[in-house]
Amino acid sequence: MLTRDDFLIRDDVVFFNHGSFGACPKEVFKTYQEWQLELERQPVEFLNRRRVGLMEDATEKIANFLNAPAEEVVFVTNATLGINTVAKSLKLNAGDEILSTDHEYGAINKTMAFVAQKTGANIVRYNVEIPYTTDENFVEGFFEKVTDRTKVIVISHITSPSALMFPIVMICKRAREHGIFTIIDGAHVPGQIPLDLTEIGADVYSGNFHKWVCAPKGSAFLHVRKEHHTMIDPLVISHGWYEGANFFEQNEWHGTRDLSAYLTVPTAIQFQKDHNWDQVRKDCHELALSTQMRICDEYGLTPLSENQFSQMVTIPLPECDAMAVSVQLYEDYKIEVPPTTVLDRPHLRVSFQVYNTADEAQLLIDRLRDVLPS
Repeated sequence: MLTRDDFLIRDDVVFFNHGSFGACPKEVFKTYQEWQLELERQPVEFLNRRRVGLMEDATEKIANFLNAPAEEVVFVTNATLGINTVAKSLKLNAGDEILSTDHEYGAINKTMAFVAQKTGANIVRYNVEIPYTTDENFVEGFFEKVTDRTKVIVISHITSPSALMFPIVMICKRAREHGIFTIIDGAHVPGQIPLDLTEIGADVYSGNFHKWVCAPKGSAFLHVRKEHHTMIDPLVISHGWYEGANFFEQNEWHGTRDLSAYLTVPTAIQFQKDHNWDQVRKDCHELALSTQMRICDEYGLTPLSENQFSQMVTIPLPECDAMAVSVQLYEDYKIEVPPTTVLDRPHLRVSFQVYNTADEAQLLIDRLRDVLPS
């Protein structure tokens, strides 16, 4: 059974913020450092002679993990960069519509705003019904916003502010029937729930490995269906760009950089396989579920959903300054948990990873009694 000792997190911190940047196990981090040393010992051989083969091998392994053709997958540093690569390649006209929700990540909201400003397209947002009821109700409400001007859907699989899981398979199927291009922000998905890109059927999907797969920081992927490869302009034009270059070649090489985080992802995937990660996810979800229930019951609050989350849950607080609560929890008790706002009300987004315990959940509940206004 894995414990805190298998990770590098400081012993004096109760870490409920895995969702922001992840946390790398010692065993995986060791492999990461070995790759860095190998690069530094002979950088010319590593980058000029071995790079392509190493990256192709790592890409094949992540493609198997994602159940997608390797030719449709490329490494990127984070999901935001992946989505930017596609969003800035969209051929939109004035009056076209980008359909999204009011639960999207801040950087992706800015990406959409940038594209809208450049093209004259409009952003249409579906206000998610809270408490979340059913996937069917969500899809029906969401597609009521579709018009003949809707060209693109940009939506999270697991949202950053609310941690809700949206029914992406249903959305992508319906969008394809309407001829609408789908871009899925899967930043929080790999490692937190099973991910099958073939089943999902999105036109574009980008997700992080450095969060819930527990790989090193700066490791993520971009998946683009093959029929859309010719529309994608790489964000950086470098030596991989030439007439006839394929999706991998155009996006794999951006000049001198450390590839160690990418090359370590297969080790992180294997680490989770070796430690029965299906059971880890189940145990973490049960702890998230019980913690939400206890905090909501104590303060007479209604949760965002009964069970529409995995290892990360956004829990409402009584009326307060959520940022001040988060700061005090850390400064006074070394409890790291981020504040968030949903429907203009204060919440905490609590992540549960294999190193978190029921005693830590109890400590959070106890210390909230100390810091929340009476």
